[in-house]
Amino acid sequence: MSLTDFASPWWLGFLLVVIALTVGYVWIQRRKQKHVLRFSNMELLESVAPDRPNRLRHVPTALVLVGLMFLTVALAGPTADQRVPRNRATVMLVIDVSLSMEATDVEPTRLAAAQDAAKSFADGLTPGINLGLVAFAGTASVLVSPTANREATKSAIDKLQLSERTATGEAIFTSLQSIDTLGAILGGGDAAPPARIVLLSDGKQTVPQNLDDPRGGYTAARAAKDKNVPISTISFGTSYGSVEIEDEAGVERVPVPVDDPSLREIADLSGGSFFSASSLEDLRGVYDTLEEQIGFEITRGDASRPWLILGVLCISAGLGSALVMRQRLP
Repeated sequence: MSLTDFASPWWLGFLLVVIALTVGYVWIQRRKQKHVLRFSNMELLESVAPDRPNRLRHVPTALVLVGLMFLTVALAGPTADQRVPRNRATVMLVIDVSLSMEATDVEPTRLAAAQDAAKSFADGLTPGINLGLVAFAGTASVLVSPTANREATKSAIDKLQLSERTATGEAIFTSLQSIDTLGAILGGGDAAPPARIVLLSDGKQTVPQNLDDPRGGYTAARAAKDKNVPISTISFGTSYGSVEIEDEAGVERVPVPVDDPSLREIADLSGGSFFSASSLEDLRGVYDTLEEQIGFEITRGDASRPWLILGVLCISAGLGSALVMRQRLP
């Protein structure tokens, strides 16, 4: 530990008192030993004091001194990193419901697996977080405004319906608007509550086709960066996924490979993180990681309790052993 790890480091000066007591005890013991050696007649000495002192007699005093040392550290207020559940944070869960999510490369389908994992994610978030839900295909809709009611979110996840096209930028802009709305309602300070967007998609943006368009995904990611809202993107699916499209000519199987590059770039532009998952198990693992990142924050907190416990135990053991060995306190 360094001095910066203590709330009141000046209390550590009391360790000098403990050191002084230790030195004083050793000095007194040596004086006693010299006094004993003054007896020239050793036979007379043994007749007066037949039982020679045992080294264990020092144990009670040593335990008390060590206990004082631990208590001194506790008084100095040691601190340590602690995981603290977040409060007043906002998370927007954004799920792609374009037709490509019907692909069966992830059993039973990409959408069904995404729904399963998303509900587990909702259950795993700490209670102090407001969770909202946005679904997007050709347009984006807020299905659930940010709320601590997880049942409402899970019910909306169960009702997701597939639609045509993919408007990733619209999904991000819609999420940012929902975050701003909640921040205005909550108020409570100069700084807005921390927020994050978790975006799951399997394909490239198609509306508009240019990701740098004013309503495109890259533009939206830069806007999120400006608002200090990182986007955690999840590329869900495989490179060999496909769906069946029925038209006038019949049924055609169309490949729908995942688009990692654009989702990675969206995460990078916003200051967030990129993840990929090719199975339900992978997706659950990603959500578990996000729960840890989003649900908790690392803060410096009081860590004096272990030192206090050690100090009390050592002093109690010292006093107890003194009563047993000497029938008196040290």
